[in-house]
Amino acid sequence: MIWEMTEVRQRKEQSCQEYEQKVSEKEDLECPADLQNEHPADEETADPVCQDAEDTKEKEKADCPKSPLAKSSLNNSKSVLLQRLVKLFFGCLAAVTCGMMYAVYLSTYHERKFWFSSRRELEREITFQSGSGVYYYYYKHMLTAPSFERGIYELMRDNRTISTQTINAVEQLSLYPELITSLLYRITGSQDVIEPVYFYIGVVFGLQAVYVTALFVSSWVMSGTWVAGILAVAWYIINRPDTTKVEYAIPLRDNWALPYFSCQVAALTGFLRNNINSATEMFCYLLMSASTFTFIMIWEHSHYVLFIQCLALFLLDCFDLVQPRKLADVHKVYLCSLALAYVMQFQNPGLLSSPLLSLMTGSVLARYLQQNMKRGPFVARLMKILLRFYLVFTIAITFSYVVKRIIPVNESDHIFKFLEVKFGLNTTTDFVTNMLLCQEAFQTPSQDFFLRLTQASVLPFYILVLLVCLFSTVQVIYRRLSGEPMKSNLRLEDGRIGEQPEVIYHVFHTLLFGALTMVFEGLKYLWTPYVCMFAAFGVCSPELWMTVFKWLRLKSVHPVVLALILSTAVPTIIGFSLWREYFPRVITELSELQEFYDPDTVELMNWIKQAPVAAVFAGSPQLMGIVKLCSGWTVTSLPLYTDINLMKRSENIYQVYAMRSAEDIYKILTSYKASYVIVEEAVCSEMSQTKGCRIKDLLDVANGHVVYEKGEMFTFAKYGRFCHEIKMNYSPYTNYFTRVFWNLSYHVYKVNTVISFQY
Repeated sequence: MIWEMTEVRQRKEQSCQEYEQKVSEKEDLECPADLQNEHPADEETADPVCQDAEDTKEKEKADCPKSPLAKSSLNNSKSVLLQRLVKLFFGCLAAVTCGMMYAVYLSTYHERKFWFSSRRELEREITFQSGSGVYYYYYKHMLTAPSFERGIYELMRDNRTISTQTINAVEQLSLYPELITSLLYRITGSQDVIEPVYFYIGVVFGLQAVYVTALFVSSWVMSGTWVAGILAVAWYIINRPDTTKVEYAIPLRDNWALPYFSCQVAALTGFLRNNINSATEMFCYLLMSASTFTFIMIWEHSHYVLFIQCLALFLLDCFDLVQPRKLADVHKVYLCSLALAYVMQFQNPGLLSSPLLSLMTGSVLARYLQQNMKRGPFVARLMKILLRFYLVFTIAITFSYVVKRIIPVNESDHIFKFLEVKFGLNTTTDFVTNMLLCQEAFQTPSQDFFLRLTQASVLPFYILVLLVCLFSTVQVIYRRLSGEPMKSNLRLEDGRIGEQPEVIYHVFHTLLFGALTMVFEGLKYLWTPYVCMFAAFGVCSPELWMTVFKWLRLKSVHPVVLALILSTAVPTIIGFSLWREYFPRVITELSELQEFYDPDTVELMNWIKQAPVAAVFAGSPQLMGIVKLCSGWTVTSLPLYTDINLMKRSENIYQVYAMRSAEDIYKILTSYKASYVIVEEAVCSEMSQTKGCRIKDLLDVANGHVVYEKGEMFTFAKYGRFCHEIKMNYSPYTNYFTRVFWNLSYHVYKVNTVISFQY
C-alpha cells in the first residue's frame, strides 16, 4: 500500500513537471520576447494573454506538491539560519556579560583597594595617582560653572592654572572626555542620584567593559566561536597589571582612548573578512569611522598608534593580500578623521605633520606611479615591492619635512633627540631627555613582565599561534608573488589560515607592536591585550589546527574531525586550569580590604586650602597636579610630557633639588611669580632608584656640577644642595624664604617679597 502511494505521488510529480514545461512553451509562442521585455515591471500594461497564462501557471503550481529534494533543501536552509541566529544570540549575550562582569569587578576592586565610599572628598581625590588628578579637576570645574557654555569658555581662556600663562586647556590637555562626561551628568539629571566622582569613575569603568567586549568580538570573529572571546577576556583580566592602568590612574587619556581603539580594531577585523554581506560590511565601516575619529580626538598620541596600524595594512597591500577597494576605504576613514580632528582640535599642527598622514600620502602616490606592480614573474614582482617600499618612505619623509618647514611643530626636535639617545646614536646632558629615558615606560621591559605572561600561560600559546600563522602567511605571500590567485571561498579542509586577510592583518599588527614593546615597556598596554586576543583565537580556531595537520600530513585520524575536537578540548582545558589557579586569587582580591592612606599629603592639602586665593605654588609636576585638583590654586607646572615648554618649566622648578645658591632659586621662583615652594623629602633624600636616574643626579649632570669621565665621577659645585641647606635655617636662605609648614614628607617655604639681609 505504501509503495502504491509512493508510485502515485511520483507520477503526479512527473505530470506536474511535464505540464509546467508545456505551459512554458505555450507562453513562448503566445508572448513574443520583445513584448515580454517591453514592460517587465509594469503590471498594468502587461499583455492580457500573457497575464492569463501566468495566472494559470501559478494556479497549477499551487496544486502540484513540491518535490522531496526541494522540501529538504528548504528545511536545511531554515535549520542553518536558526543555528546561526542562536549562535549569534548566545555569543552576543556572552560578550555583554563578560563586559559587565569586568566593570563590576573593577568597581568592587577599586572600592576595596581605596575604601572609596568611606573617605572624604579630599582623600578620594588623592587616590588619582601619576599626575592624573588634574584632568578630574577640570571635570569638577565644568560642573561648578554656571552653564556648560560658560565652562567651556573659561577652559579655553584659562589663566588660573599655570602662572604667567593663559592656556587653552581643552586643546593642551585634550579635555574632550571631561566635557562630554560633565554634559552627560548635567542633562541626565544625575545630580540627585549619584555623586560626581562616582559618575566619572563609572563612565571610565563602562568604557573598560566596552574594551574587553571588543576584544571578545575580535577573537570571536577570527575563530568562529565565542569560546575564544571568553578565553581572551579571562587572559586579559589575569594579566591586568600589564594590560591596563585603570586601577591606579583612572583619568589618564589612555583609559579613555584605548577602548575606542579596541572597537576600531574589531570593526576593521570584520571589514577585512572575505564573503561578508553588504550590510555587515557597511556596519563595520561606520563603526570603524566613528571609533577612529573618537580615538584621535581623545588621545594626543593616537596618530602614532594609527600609523603602526596603517603600516600593517600597507604590508598587506604590498603583497596583494587585501582587496584594494577595502584598503582605499580605510584610507578614507583615516583622512576624514584627521581632517575633522584638525578642525575640532583648534587646527592642531601635529596632525598635519603626523606620520600617519605622511605614510598615506606616500602610499597613494606610489600606487599611482606603479600601475603594474602586481604583474610579472616572481623576481620582477619582488623587485617592484622593494621599489614600492623605497618610494613610499621617501615620499613620506619628504612630505613630513616640507610640512614641518611650513608649519613649525615644537615637539618634533625634542622627539628626534630623545630617539637618538635612546638608540645610542648620541649622548646628551639635557635634563628633559635624560628624565624621559629614566621613566619606566621608556625603558626596555623587565624579565618579570615576560615571567608574568608565561605563568598565566598566555605567552607560550601566543608564540605557538603566531608561528603557525606567520609560516602560513609566508606561504601565501610566496604563492601570491608566484602568480597564484588568492582563494576567497576557503573550506576547513583547505588548511590555509594564512589566506584570511583579517588573520594576516593581526599577524602584522602584533609583530609591529610587539617589536616596539621590546624597546619601550610603556607600549605593553597596546600589545598585551592583543596577545591575549590572538592566543585565544588560535587555540579555538579549527582552521589553525587544520593548517598544522595539513603540514604534518596526518592520515591515521581524519584531520577535520581532530581539528574540531582540539579546537574545543584545548580551550576547555586551559579554561579549567585558569579557573582553578586564578579564581581564588580574584576572590581574595575582592574580599580583603587594602589600605591606602597618605596622612602627610592630606595634611598638606588641608593647609594649602587655607592659603590666599592669589597664591601660586611651585613644586614637582606630580605634586602640582594634586595641588591643583584639591585646592584649585594656581601652580607653576603640570605633569604633561607632551609640551616641551612645560617640561622646561619643570626643569627650572626642579632646581630646588640641585646644588644652586639661594639667590638663583629665588630668581627662578619670582620669575614665575611663585608665592610658596614645596620641598618633598622623598625627592630630596631619594635613595631607592638606580643611581643616575634620581632627579638630583640628572640635575647635577645637566648643570655641569657632576662630570663622568672614564668611569670616574668629578664634582664641581660651589654651593650645597638647596633642599638640604634650606632646612638649616641660616642666612642667606632665611633672607629669601620663610618656612610656614612642615611634616615628615613636605616642607613649605614662603617666597619673601621683601628680602631681609640679616646674618
